[in-house]
Amino acid sequence: MTEKILGIDLGTTNSEVALYEDGKVTIIAGPDGKMLPSYVGLDDKGGLLVGAAAMNQYVLNPERTIKSIKRRMGQTTPIALGDTSYSPQEISAMILRQLKLIAEDYIGSPVRKAVITVPAFFSDAQRQATREAGEIAGLEVVKMINEPTAATLVYESSHKGSKKVLVYDLGGGTFDVSVVQLEDGVIEVIASHGNNALGGDDFDAIIEQMIVEYLEQEKEITDISRQARARIHRAAENAKKQLSAHPFAMIEEEYLLEKDGIPFHLSMELARHDYEDMIAPLLDETFDAIHLVLKDAGLIVSDIDEILLVGGSTRTAIVQQRLEEEFGMPPRFEVDPDLCVASGAALQAAMIAGEEVRAILVDVTPYTFGTSAIGEIDGEMTLDMFVPLIKKNSPVPVTRSEVFYTASDQQEAVNVTVYQGEARDATENIEVGSFLIKGLQKRRAGSEIIATFSLDTNGLLQVSAKEKATGLEKSISIANALSSYSAESLQAARKKVARLFDDDDETPAEVSAGNQSATSNSKRVQANAVIDKARGLFDAASEDDREDMIDLIEAINAALSAGDEDELQGQLDELSEIIFYLES
Repeated sequence: MTEKILGIDLGTTNSEVALYEDGKVTIIAGPDGKMLPSYVGLDDKGGLLVGAAAMNQYVLNPERTIKSIKRRMGQTTPIALGDTSYSPQEISAMILRQLKLIAEDYIGSPVRKAVITVPAFFSDAQRQATREAGEIAGLEVVKMINEPTAATLVYESSHKGSKKVLVYDLGGGTFDVSVVQLEDGVIEVIASHGNNALGGDDFDAIIEQMIVEYLEQEKEITDISRQARARIHRAAENAKKQLSAHPFAMIEEEYLLEKDGIPFHLSMELARHDYEDMIAPLLDETFDAIHLVLKDAGLIVSDIDEILLVGGSTRTAIVQQRLEEEFGMPPRFEVDPDLCVASGAALQAAMIAGEEVRAILVDVTPYTFGTSAIGEIDGEMTLDMFVPLIKKNSPVPVTRSEVFYTASDQQEAVNVTVYQGEARDATENIEVGSFLIKGLQKRRAGSEIIATFSLDTNGLLQVSAKEKATGLEKSISIANALSSYSAESLQAARKKVARLFDDDDETPAEVSAGNQSATSNSKRVQANAVIDKARGLFDAASEDDREDMIDLIEAINAALSAGDEDELQGQLDELSEIIFYLES
């Protein structure tokens, strides 16, 4: 029997879990329905609340409730919940754990693996944090895919012929736009752009601010309690939803607060056209991103064959209207925009499990990765010229190498700093890691140092630098460098979250952590060396060989995680044979 792999959309506002079975996708409904509100809280006795129960108490007890945790993924600032502080990964793990329980109740047996979607514009740190959240929840994250990619897979899984599609993904907390090329069942994202801090939450905030200004300026009420603000937030969100289908929304909250000892009842009307004027600057940002992504893809508006809507905030009427005006065609939204991403994750999970699913995913990196070197910027010499190695919108997995040269005679060390960004001055980009290669052969300036960047399908980056003359090499995994969790702290976090669910379940991730230590260090070193060599040959490999190499690399990593040395050796032998063939 094929092991079941879940598809999960970990959303800012709502999260969903899906399963591919009997040739179709099922969105698994729990007590809250198909969409689990992405809220976590504690009741008055300190018990854990996840989903609608936490969302419902937010109005009364906002200090004991956390929402929109997705926006904090990749950050290191702890979050207080009751008397305990949690990382964003741990809070997200509580949501994932609840989805896991919902799926297990539906299936009737434990589930250990999942595909989790992330915004296309999520950074390396945010992707790693999402993976860690899955592990803390007791799930092996077998793959992460971009949300627009997942949605396209649902809309176009049976497509024939050639088509260029624009995916407009406006969710509760993030925005992505991608241009996707479809060619006889192959789905290739050729360009992506977006904003990880733009979504329906910001629409709510604009309405909230309008209400607060009304209270302060029209009603001269300045003492607004935290509880009242939470109720204002709820009223704003409800108004936004009403305006998706109606020209006006009544914003009403009885006994919102007191003024001069007298209860004050909030009652005001918001017209859709006023609301649309209020959010116009945010929508303008999304359309700026559309034009940028078309430019990156080398296309113009008339080249786009279809527009797909993803994310609950695309229900906003002006969004659909402006897209139709811009492209001269109505966007497609026949698939529920709240559920299509989870459905796509389930389809990808079925592919990994060996199910017969037609479409093939080819994804791209939304960022440029590179390093710094001595060079010229605007006619002036600098030590910080940015040298891109993996460029934005490169299909992944991808490996790129570049040669650099020592700057001085008898140079014994080189510092390699890794940046993410587009600026010509490296210091204006985001530094994501660095390492020092020491013990260089003492030679005249100009000794060759080869830097290699490898980005895998999960968006995690490995960088190495090697002195060509001697083979002296040093490398770093950026995912590990950015991660705030060691193997030990991951296990501690798992137990911490498990206790809130009144169990101490030894999750597969815990078993995996134990098995990893049982895998001999020499085997691990051998495996990493073979993987690095294989990635260095991707460009020389045929499409079929490259796919086989990717599958084998994933199998090797799985064997390492499981501590299965027999399986590991078999996969290493197969990959080594392909390498030998390519090198000869």
